[in-house]
Amino acid sequence: MSGILAAHRLQQAGVPFTILDKNSDVGGTWLEAAYPGCRVDNPNHNYSYSFAQRHDWPYHYSSQDVLHDYFRQCAEHFDVLRHVRFGCTVQQSVWSDADQRWTVTFTDTDGASQELKAEIVISAVGQLNRPKFPTEIEGFGTFEGETMHSAQWRHDLSLAGKRVICIGTGASALQFLPHVAEQAASLVITQRTAPWLAPTTDYHDRVGEGLKWLYGHVPSYSEFNRFSIFWRMGDGALETVRVDPTWESDGSSVNMVSEFARQMLVEYFTAEFADRSDLLEKVVPNYPVGAKRMVRDNGVWARTLKRPNVQLVTEPLARITPTGIEMADGTVHEADVLLYGTGYEASKFLTPMTVKGRDGLDLHEQWAGDARAYLGVAIPGFPNFFCLYGPNTNIVINGSIIYFSECGVRYILNLVELLVANGARSIEVRREVHDAFNERVDAENRGMAWGWSSVSSWYKNDLGRVSQNWPFTLLEYWQRTKQADAADFVVV
Repeated sequence: MSGILAAHRLQQAGVPFTILDKNSDVGGTWLEAAYPGCRVDNPNHNYSYSFAQRHDWPYHYSSQDVLHDYFRQCAEHFDVLRHVRFGCTVQQSVWSDADQRWTVTFTDTDGASQELKAEIVISAVGQLNRPKFPTEIEGFGTFEGETMHSAQWRHDLSLAGKRVICIGTGASALQFLPHVAEQAASLVITQRTAPWLAPTTDYHDRVGEGLKWLYGHVPSYSEFNRFSIFWRMGDGALETVRVDPTWESDGSSVNMVSEFARQMLVEYFTAEFADRSDLLEKVVPNYPVGAKRMVRDNGVWARTLKRPNVQLVTEPLARITPTGIEMADGTVHEADVLLYGTGYEASKFLTPMTVKGRDGLDLHEQWAGDARAYLGVAIPGFPNFFCLYGPNTNIVINGSIIYFSECGVRYILNLVELLVANGARSIEVRREVHDAFNERVDAENRGMAWGWSSVSSWYKNDLGRVSQNWPFTLLEYWQRTKQADAADFVVV
């Protein structure tokens, strides 16, 4: 998504470019994450480019195939595809102090190693593309049946009549498990942490023909709808997750609004599981709303867990065995298929690529497992190297990542403009600017539910720091990326 966006804006600016993509088609995550039930949790009019709106979305919340088709159409319409070299996996990008250029080494579709020289490199690889496996679990890799991760779904593997175990109840799992439950003879779901469910009655619903007509024919109706979504999902929601240091809590809320939201959502759980008190005790979270990713639900999760062939297990998972899993209490569950709904290696930014900057500085050695960037875009020691969906640009409850990418691309184009305007060869963020910014980010994240709570989440890296989330307002990111301050950078 970010790569197509960057390409479009570079083309508008008259900047020549080449896109290298490891896949055989555009779309990134929306090409790869083709598991059953995959769909976006953001309304269509918000999860789409501001400059490429459409009025005929088939669903209120697009499914994976619809979104992939949308990005493919955008790439075709904006004439981006002629710049793309598919099947090219980048191995490394190395900066030359002497030449003030990058050398990008990659393997092509035939596996041959090739190089490209470039003044500027933009990393638009995203965060949700490297599946995370629970390698820390004893016995991982010993299961002798079929295995499958949601990010690498095998459509050739039939689950009909099979005994299935799924590890994980995160966002992906809650989307594919209802489909698995309909096919499998039995389904055992292991849950480490229960997710908060956001009631969304129209989550799977088609957009009515009358509403499509309004979007397409009534002037500004679609635009007002987009603005309304942006406003409702916008910066006001941050108050729900901002920690009130005077608030007395058992750890399940962080302020008065947070407690109100918790009670409202508990009522939803209570209604959904009114006839199954045994399940209700397992599914209600004990951490603040927003501390971990919420999941949209239209009642399908309760219906899935209540099926006679489904069992939700909350005992700690002790080990994986050749025939299934064993829980900490000694209970054994056997299976034909083991599914991993364990998410992505989101905090391992830019892996497995090697990036070497000024004086041969290795990016991953500098980060040491704790990725940081200025505004999520620029990194000291790495001239002319820019990131999209970089560290601390994820949003939790208040907006669309496409908004952030549009802001980030505008900022990068502004940096390119500074290079051209100054007849310069390189531009690099000042370390003191970068460090001061990250200190402020860390301080603010510690005062948000996701930083304050001890609950595990993909928002935190292995060191426990929140390396994903933007803790400030959407407005602030727009303001800070609207115009680059030349004083923040060293221009050579």
